[in-house]
Amino acid sequence: QVQLVESGGGLVQSGGSLRLSCAASGRASRTYAMGWFRQAPGKEREFVAAISWITNTYYADSVKGRFTISRDNAKNTVYLQMNSLKPEDTAVYYCAAGYASSGNYSTKYEYDYWGQGTQVTVSS
Repeated sequence: QVQLVESGGGLVQSGGSLRLSCAASGRASRTYAMGWFRQAPGKEREFVAAISWITNTYYADSVKGRFTISRDNAKNTVYLQMNSLKPEDTAVYYCAAGYASSGNYSTKYEYDYWGQGTQVTVSS
């Protein structure tokens, strides 16, 4: 089993920044792809960003140029640096891990493990 714990969420004004962290423990594999997804009230969970085990990165169009995903395998931690935040970025952000063997990093079905989520609220 793998446990994922997110941190770093909070309330920020429009245009501000936050950095989310996701710490993996248990039988975490360094060859896992790591992803960030988010879910706003009344909406489906949507892809935000992902990083493969060889550190290729993938982003949703809505966050390209504003968000950066990175990972530190020595610490079993993945980060999401979020800049120029907008009110529409408000959501619960979830970390996910899995082999993503199909190579489609943007689909939630490629991930086997999920964190409990951290709330990000951007005020206008």
